[in-house]
Amino acid sequence: MIADGLETGATVNHMTMDDPLKLFYQILDVVVKANGSDIHLKPEAPVRARIRGALTALDCPWTSSQWLKEVIHRIVPAQIRERFEQSRQVDFSYYAPGIGRFRTNVYHQRGEEAIAMRFVRNQAPKLEDLGLPPILKDVSLSERGIVLIAGTTGSGKSTTMAAMIEHINENQAKNIITLEDPIEFMFEDNQCDIKQREVGVDVPSFAEGLRGVLRQDPDIILIGEMRDAVSFSAALSAADTGHLVFSTLHVTNAAQGVGRVLDFFKPDEREHVRQQLAGTLRAIICQRMVRKIDGGVVPALEILLNTVTVRKMIEQNRLDSLPAAIETGNDDGMQNFNQALLKLVKEKLVSEEEALAKASNPAALEMNLKGIFLSQSTRILGG
Repeated sequence: MIADGLETGATVNHMTMDDPLKLFYQILDVVVKANGSDIHLKPEAPVRARIRGALTALDCPWTSSQWLKEVIHRIVPAQIRERFEQSRQVDFSYYAPGIGRFRTNVYHQRGEEAIAMRFVRNQAPKLEDLGLPPILKDVSLSERGIVLIAGTTGSGKSTTMAAMIEHINENQAKNIITLEDPIEFMFEDNQCDIKQREVGVDVPSFAEGLRGVLRQDPDIILIGEMRDAVSFSAALSAADTGHLVFSTLHVTNAAQGVGRVLDFFKPDEREHVRQQLAGTLRAIICQRMVRKIDGGVVPALEILLNTVTVRKMIEQNRLDSLPAAIETGNDDGMQNFNQALLKLVKEKLVSEEEALAKASNPAALEMNLKGIFLSQSTRILGG
């Protein structure tokens, strides 16, 4: 029998080839019931899961190569098996009946197949339930522009973006089209008409999907991840023609986001793209997950809004001044990581030690915690 949780070690039935998916579902069920986030399976190794941020070995038989091959054959969608064989890895969304949906990556390591899965709840969360700043509601309801949710892998970008889409769904009548690889949260139409397209299942590639999306009468477009110049050019074109575009970006702070976008393009294209971005950017929201004192995690957000000051900096290529604009833009709804972390400490949600470990500038945050603040206003525009 499977144990109810992982505190004293979760056990699963002896591995059998009679019905590989039965044991596979048992593993998924144990992890979900223990509030786990990720499952890792590789041949001849313990089954591991991430529970409250810590990687834990389940008390069950090690996975055999034969068993894992059979599971992979059963769960990889038929229409993307050829792509998996060619590229040796593939992403897709997998639904386990009665358990839930998992963002799944099947890949090769040491010449053998392995699986990494992340549990995603079908119902998109609400912004307030995630502890996110109210300014995100205003950003969500923007008429047009590009909104980038940034951060490292595992920082909760997709969850925040889903919460923002759900806020629109509750408050506006819009046509929303998503292009995801894979689909994570399943949205139910409320006020909005939402169409979700998964790369490899509903459309062969991001490029193909982006070519057709503007012909589908969207008000809002969600692009799962900005990966190259093609995807960002499509986002710029959509924003230029009055659409609101959401996407994610891999950077460690909001100010870096503009430079990261420009890096997608050739040097002789960047001036034009930067001017376009100055006119179409709505916000860059970068987040880090921070451990709470009472267990679990809470997001700390750095928020860059395209105010008049920020737009002028981007137009003039003064990207090195963006951190100062963020720090002094509290009245507009902006904040940097140190300010977000200081607030979490004052609210007694996170410890000073944890805040300092996640700070962009630990020395400055340490002074802030002692009540010492140094103004950065002299670094803004000036002349």
